[in-house]
Amino acid sequence: MQENRPNLAEPGVLDALSHPVRLDVLGYLASAGPATASQCARAVGDTPSNCSYHLRVLASHGLVEPDPSGDGRSRPWRTTITGFTTDGVDPADLAGLDRMLAASVELDHHLLREYLRGRDAVPQGWRDVDVHATYGLALTPSELAEVVERLDAVVRPYIQATRQGVPADAEHVHLSLSAFPRLGFGTDR
Repeated sequence: MQENRPNLAEPGVLDALSHPVRLDVLGYLASAGPATASQCARAVGDTPSNCSYHLRVLASHGLVEPDPSGDGRSRPWRTTITGFTTDGVDPADLAGLDRMLAASVELDHHLLREYLRGRDAVPQGWRDVDVHATYGLALTPSELAEVVERLDAVVRPYIQATRQGVPADAEHVHLSLSAFPRLGFGTDR
């Protein structure tokens, strides 16, 4: 799939994305390709009927669409995007953006907890390279923007939805990054 990262700043779209299951289903379709509601449900640990509902909500905002590969008995869905930005949200709609970000963080924490619960069953090669790291950085807003831009440039070639020639032994890897100022934390200047 060709990269398609629209700017999603409309309140209705932000509200639609303010649910962790919708974010997870959208991410699954972007990574795995077309899938039915039942396949999505197995992947994200939900029920087919609930995933079907969430797929219809996502479709109402143009984020997913029915995939023509269905055989008449199955209704696969596919994502229409490979990612998104949320630049330029109207200041009056910041609460919607905050809800979407909170849902994303909730999903990240859920996925990490689930991974850690079953980490002992993960092959050693993956356990050797999994990571949770934190850094206390001293940055200006423009320096943080540069760091994020450089990290994005490193990661972008590996995005599953757009990567060509994926090695046979590749697995889906969930990578999240949070960066925010801790105003007043340790500043005695």
